[in-house]
Order: sequence, then C-alpha cells, then structure tokens
Amino acid sequence: MKIKLAILERDQNYLNRIVSVFNTKYADKFEIYSFTNQEVAMSTLDNAKIDVLVASDTFEIDVASLPKRCGFAYFVDSMDVETVNDQRAIAKFQKVDLIYKQILSVFSENAVNVSGLKLGDDAAKIIAFQSVSGGCGGSTMAAACALHYAAQGNKVLYLNLEKFGSSDSFFSAEGQFDMSDIIFALKSKKTNLALKLESCVKHDSRGVCFYSQSKIALDMLELSTDDILKLINEVKLMGSYNVIVLDLDFSIDMEYLKILRLTHSVVWVGDGSEISNNKLFRAFNALSTIEQNADASLVNRLQLIYNKFSSKTSKTIDEIGIKSIGGNPRFEHATTTMVLDQIYKKDMFDKIV
Repeated sequence: MKIKLAILERDQNYLNRIVSVFNTKYADKFEIYSFTNQEVAMSTLDNAKIDVLVASDTFEIDVASLPKRCGFAYFVDSMDVETVNDQRAIAKFQKVDLIYKQILSVFSENAVNVSGLKLGDDAAKIIAFQSVSGGCGGSTMAAACALHYAAQGNKVLYLNLEKFGSSDSFFSAEGQFDMSDIIFALKSKKTNLALKLESCVKHDSRGVCFYSQSKIALDMLELSTDDILKLINEVKLMGSYNVIVLDLDFSIDMEYLKILRLTHSVVWVGDGSEISNNKLFRAFNALSTIEQNADASLVNRLQLIYNKFSSKTSKTIDEIGIKSIGGNPRFEHATTTMVLDQIYKKDMFDKIV
C-alpha cells in the first residue's frame, strides 16, 4: 500500500524538485499528486482518496472541509515555525529524509486503522541488557552490542526503556521526535503505531537506529508493562530490524518477566565486585525459584558480561549457572565514545546465543 500524498505549492521549481526527490527515494512509499492551483487540488482530494495534503502557507486551507481520511500540514520556509493556523508546519528547506518522516507522522496520526503496511515478520533477534547492581555500565554494554551488530551489516534498533535512561548519551542524529511522541501514541490509541514508530526513529551515522530520550523523564514513568509489550511487538512486526537491543532497568517481578519472555537472550552486567557478585547470586536464585514451573525458562537465556573489571578488587562468580561471555577492564579518564570504540569490536557479542 502506498500513501497518496498531495502537495500544493506556488513555487513550481520547488514543487518539481520535491516531487522528483520523493519519486526517486520513496517510490515504494508515496503516490504523489502535485498542484499549483488550490481549487484543482481541493477538488481532487476526495475522488483520488488523498491520504495527506501538504500545502504552502501562502494558501489558506479550510481544514474543516478536508475529507476525514486526509491528514494535513503546511509547508513553511522557516525551521522555527511549528504551527500555522493551529495546524502542523513542515519546513520546506531541510533534509528530505526529515520531511518524509514528518509527512509520515501526519499520516500516522490520521490513520488509525491502516492495513497492508506491516511488511515484516517477527524474526528479529531480541537481546536484553540489565545491570543487576547499579553503576556497572549495562547501558554502555547494550549500546556497544548494538554498534557491534550494526558494523556487521545488520539492521539494528537500540531501544532504551529505562525510566531515566538516555539513548542520546550514545547515539545522535537529526530529527524532532523522541520517546515522548511514542508514549503519546501508545497511550492515545489514535495513531497508527507502526507508522509513528517509523516517523520518529533516528539513524546514527554508525548504523544504529534509536529513539531519542523523552522530553522529560517523567514521561517514561507513564509506560506500563502492557505498553512496553505492545511497543516491542510492534517493532518486531515492522520487519525493519533483524536485531533489537533492549536496554532495561533491572527487575524480575512477574509483570516485568513478561517483557523478558519476548527476548532470545538476557545479558546481565556486573563488575565482579563483592557487592555485585552477591546481588547476581541472589537475583539468579530468585529467578530460578520463580521459574520452577515455567514452560520456557528465562534462566537458560541468561548470559553474563563483566564490565569495569578490576584485577585487584574483582573476581568471577562461578557457583551459579550463568555463562560468562567476556568482560572489559575499567577505562580510566575515557569518554563514552572512547569506551564504546574500545568495546564494540569485541567478539564477546558474537557469543550471545
């Protein structure tokens, strides 16, 4: 299914350029209708079943007269303008990828029951990272894992679901959307979620896709277990990724275990200290007890990475049945980028089952 996009623009040169670029880059996504005459454009919307109309702000559009199925936004010259006449504004002079995402977002918010757009399946490999004890660098390991698989040519999504986590600590890209937009879409149920996810995702130059941190941390507290399950399943069904790396807070309560059951592997991160090893031991025993009667045991999916391991104060823990797949020393006075560059090429990530 293609989105039927109508563009109403007085500047014929710009109109020709944007239509040409869209037809080249997004021929599989859009069926383009272009107009310079408002009357002709408006008369075409209903008959052609246009999904989205984007009109230059030099036109005054009666939004109430648009067909119900048709989303709408204004084209504007300035990046600083967010709305025109209470309608969304899209800057004309920015990267076409960003224009595409914003148009897709307009469509997703107006298309609650769109069918035929899920072209993938649930074949993605899902790897979850958790730090049983704080400060061990679980998020750094998750980000390094995402970079590792991306460097191998995989389509990778790093999905940080920690309450106070931040993807932006590890990855960067242009774009105006973030996790707050995703959370709103999950809660409102008035948006085609798959399209919203596609319109909000960002692409780091090293090949990892991610969602920026929420506008305020409290937004993440709104996510229920059911919301997270829906989000992960929707990402799987999009078929856009073959590796999904989840960066999770640590918990083994019954609700949270529903999330872990969606994974292929769960990687616990510790630093080998006495405190960390004690927490790992207790957490493993607790999970084993909880899962005594489970049909598919999560214990069998557990693997361990030692991070910030010190030859003086750390030691491996061998008395529990968690397979250690590798480790890293403590990197003194190193930036996050420097640490990731040291870690992501290691073959320990290939050992994740």
